[in-house]
Amino acid sequence: MPTANELRQGFLDYFKGHGHAIVPSSSLIPQADPTLLFTNAGMVQFKGVFLGDERRSYSRAVSSQKCVRAGGKHNDLENVGQTGRHHTFFEMLGNFSFGDYFKEDAIRFGWEYLTQVVSLQPERLWVTVFKDDDEAHAIWEHKIGVPAARIIRCGEKDNFWQMADTGPCGPCSEIHYDQGPGVPGDAAPNGAGDRVMEIWNLVFMQYHRDEKGALHPLPKPSIDTGMGLERLAAVVQGKTSNYDSDLFQPIIRAIGGAAGKRYGASADDDRALRVIADHLRAIAFLVADGVLPSNEGRGYVLRRILRRAGRYGRLLGIGLDGPFLYRLTDSVIDGMKGAYPELERARTTIDHVTKAEEERFLDTLDKGLHLLDEIVADVKKANRTVIPGAELFKLYDTYGFPIDLAADSARDHGLTLDEAGFTAALEEQRERARKTAGFAAAKTKEVYSELGGIVAPTQFLGYTELDTDGFVQAIVKQDARIAEAVEGDDVEIVLDRTPFYAEGGGQVGDQGVLTGPDGVIEVKQTIKPAPDLFLHQGVVTRGRIREGDRLRAHVDPRLRSGSARNHTATHLLHAVLREVLGPHVKQYGSLVAPNRLRFDFAHFTPVRPGQLEDVEAIVNERIRANAPVCTNVMGIAEAVQAGALAFFGDKYGDQVRVVEINRFSKELCGGTHCRHTGEIGLFKLVTETGVAAGVRRIEAQTGEGAYELLKQREDEVRALADVLKASPPDVLAKARKLVTTLKERDEEIDKLKARLAGGQGGAGVGTSYTVVEVAGAPTVYWQQIDGMEMKDLRSLVDTLREKHKEGIFVLGSVKDDKVSLLTASSNTVYPANELIKPAAVEIGGSGGGRPEMAQAGGKNAEGLKTAIERVIEGVKRIAGT
Repeated sequence: MPTANELRQGFLDYFKGHGHAIVPSSSLIPQADPTLLFTNAGMVQFKGVFLGDERRSYSRAVSSQKCVRAGGKHNDLENVGQTGRHHTFFEMLGNFSFGDYFKEDAIRFGWEYLTQVVSLQPERLWVTVFKDDDEAHAIWEHKIGVPAARIIRCGEKDNFWQMADTGPCGPCSEIHYDQGPGVPGDAAPNGAGDRVMEIWNLVFMQYHRDEKGALHPLPKPSIDTGMGLERLAAVVQGKTSNYDSDLFQPIIRAIGGAAGKRYGASADDDRALRVIADHLRAIAFLVADGVLPSNEGRGYVLRRILRRAGRYGRLLGIGLDGPFLYRLTDSVIDGMKGAYPELERARTTIDHVTKAEEERFLDTLDKGLHLLDEIVADVKKANRTVIPGAELFKLYDTYGFPIDLAADSARDHGLTLDEAGFTAALEEQRERARKTAGFAAAKTKEVYSELGGIVAPTQFLGYTELDTDGFVQAIVKQDARIAEAVEGDDVEIVLDRTPFYAEGGGQVGDQGVLTGPDGVIEVKQTIKPAPDLFLHQGVVTRGRIREGDRLRAHVDPRLRSGSARNHTATHLLHAVLREVLGPHVKQYGSLVAPNRLRFDFAHFTPVRPGQLEDVEAIVNERIRANAPVCTNVMGIAEAVQAGALAFFGDKYGDQVRVVEINRFSKELCGGTHCRHTGEIGLFKLVTETGVAAGVRRIEAQTGEGAYELLKQREDEVRALADVLKASPPDVLAKARKLVTTLKERDEEIDKLKARLAGGQGGAGVGTSYTVVEVAGAPTVYWQQIDGMEMKDLRSLVDTLREKHKEGIFVLGSVKDDKVSLLTASSNTVYPANELIKPAAVEIGGSGGGRPEMAQAGGKNAEGLKTAIERVIEGVKRIAGT
């Protein structure tokens, strides 16, 4: 009986033997396709080929594609665990023809593979075709030999596929497998239950649907097929559930071992085991492909999957005392790393990300579940069946408690959620946030829209030229088009050609000078509000500029060189961060200016000092290598296939510019760069900070900026040497000696305070306290000693407790407008943390602690005496006097 790994490889080998190129799986993050949240089918990486936007070196392909369906239009999340065939993560086996073979070969390949290669019984197979596809029906019946009674014609819902409302589309033919009467369901395709299950879909892309819905034959029809490896493995291995195949059983056994549960012993436990097993696969693969938990987009889907798995773990009795999922990800990696080596490379990252998110979730659960229990109790007490949306939003907004987990808990109590009310409250908050932040949807100025329809596209020559002539197509002043600008006018100039780089891709726009026959403009910024519309923003410093003038456009070479150095350094930094920290690192944003660079990237913890040192050293090593920086223009899919990094959500044209730095880095980029890395000169890290959950920021300088930074630090060392009266080489030793001396003096001061507190240094501190006797209660000792901090009061109270074994001690102090109050009790009948609460109010603060000792801080010095009195009153109240 073949294993799933053998089935995967056998599928690829079969089609390779029939002239197909084996194409590796693309990332789960769709490259340069903002229409998709995740890669959800094998054809996604070939979309441009099917649309005719790009060409490949092959016309036949086969792949085993990583897919996720857990968000957006295709979302199987809620069905996972409930059935034996739904998954968040799965592998899609597929063969593709790009204008090569068509229906007959696609059908023949499919039948031959299933009946001869993996030996499925032909009599257990059913076939469906589109109701009007007589050609496919005839091939199945007359050339393959499938009985007509086992070929079912179906409508568009089941057997017609299209990529979008317009574009390539066509009928499809599905191969179904009858699992036998032992499985509940109808004995024919597309019926109720799981008895007859679809295993392979063959799509015949032969039409183009236009805007009116009309179908037109394609000149080169193509083939796109898809078969889930999970279903194939279950069928071939004689299992009626995908979870019983060898793809899942090792993972389920690992979970069961951790939980002390046996799969098959309990329906509820089995469902939880299936959910966790499925979700562990999704977690491992998503993190390996660079997705990190967050509150939006793909990161939010990962967070939901992780937290859902965590909740089911708690139902099994694991995860109650701490994280557990991170320990189980090894069961996924060990079973899948042969086919997907990126899992092994990201093993440590998967472990760290999973554990960190589990810890956050446990904190969320502890706080949120308590509040949810109170909400549920209130709803039941009021004899209602729906949890109000406002309460759900409070739960979400205050504690980050996921609404899907609230729904699971509600179902356990026979309740439902007011999801509409929750959504309304969420929208209200987002609108308030937008107004508070002062943000509004960015709109293209009307004058820019008008220009886009009038002027010719600006030809950008700045990759190779810094000086060119350009014809003035338009002049804009105060959002209106004018024919002439004079000295002192702030204007925006549109040229027919320009060497000025327009702000984009994180790089700032060029500055420089436009010189005409009668005037000069100092360009302070260059922007591109619409494709091919370059606006040179500046001020007329001399004479006048008219529409139709021919200007000499000159870019400031020093500023451009600075931007180029920093942009190339940013690419090196990105590549090195991925090497040092892991493949999950990816760009979240950047600023490339002439004098500095800033790089935001995905990473889950602060970068350790040692790692930062490694990053800086490796970047400088690659600068010294003086590697060539090359650019090529190619199709987007070809670029991604060649390993170029593209960024999700970015929009790219059919042709893209790839910037490659030897073997170090390859990215899609439209910015300006050095010709060799040696031109960067020097790379120096300045800071590393966090800017959001899971997002870190590095700021750095290169070349002249790095030199100036080092010179500044050298000057600071000299100044420090003067202060310390030492030579620069001796500054560190002198500073360490000074710190040691100060520490010793601080210790002496602490000892003196302790002696004073114990009454060894004279009357006053620790000796002149007031004693209050309360009938039936321990003696109260209190004193106000100004000039002390809380740590000093704690030291003093320890001394008092040694001297007076029984008692209630109240100490207060004012220092630098800060009020400190400390209460200690030797008798838990008089808990210090309760006695201090009303007292804390008097000093304008809040108190807390343990029954043995509690403290409070505030800024109301005048209330300290009253606060001490409140503690004494509390003692009297408890004593009943």
